[in-house]
Amino acid sequence: MNAHPDVTIQVTGGGSGTGIAALIGGTTDICQASRPIKDSEKEELHTKRNLDTVETPVALDALAIYVNKDNPINSLTLEQAGKVFRGEVTDWKDVGGKPGKIVLYGRDNSSGTYVYFKEHVLENKDFPPAYQALPGTGAVVDAVAKDKAAIAYGGIGYAKDIKTLSIAKSAGMPPVEPSMANVLNNSYPISRQLFWYTAGAPQGAMKSLVDWVLSPEGQMIVKEQGFYPLKGE
Repeated sequence: MNAHPDVTIQVTGGGSGTGIAALIGGTTDICQASRPIKDSEKEELHTKRNLDTVETPVALDALAIYVNKDNPINSLTLEQAGKVFRGEVTDWKDVGGKPGKIVLYGRDNSSGTYVYFKEHVLENKDFPPAYQALPGTGAVVDAVAKDKAAIAYGGIGYAKDIKTLSIAKSAGMPPVEPSMANVLNNSYPISRQLFWYTAGAPQGAMKSLVDWVLSPEGQMIVKEQGFYPLKGE
């Protein structure tokens, strides 16, 4: 907006599903999503607006598992994480921690992060009734920072004043940190692309914005915000 004073950009939160619904309804020009758009959503957009969905990857993200800084746990296997978030393991001592109840936090079901985590970690099974769904990742991080019994998940860019766990793909394999290098070489098991979606190819000011986010300047801001640029350094 500094470089283009004739353009006003308004940003509204609410989760990937909310953004995609707004794109289908024609109330937003660009929707941001942390999950791929579904075929059914593409079809609905085409039916309602007679336009094809255009996908632009804009960043990489390690979907990190968060615990409180005082938690002695440093790593889990993907299987252990699934059992914890399905409510099958409920005491820290059963995953190498100190005895005590595990408290689960995470996003609500309008979130692409919620959808991705449920698919890739819970294997499409449900979170337990004790799971506490929060409306934003900032709120999730705040909850974990205040609760020594907490475990949660979210984008690496939000991980401030908490600990992120290394994750092993399976028992016997080395745990892998959610670092940029490990996302780029595909060794971290729960990483993803972050997307912008438009109805049809972006034009005019929208195209300028998309081109800018993919430029070295835009990708540097991706990195400064704690996410990972598409091509690393």
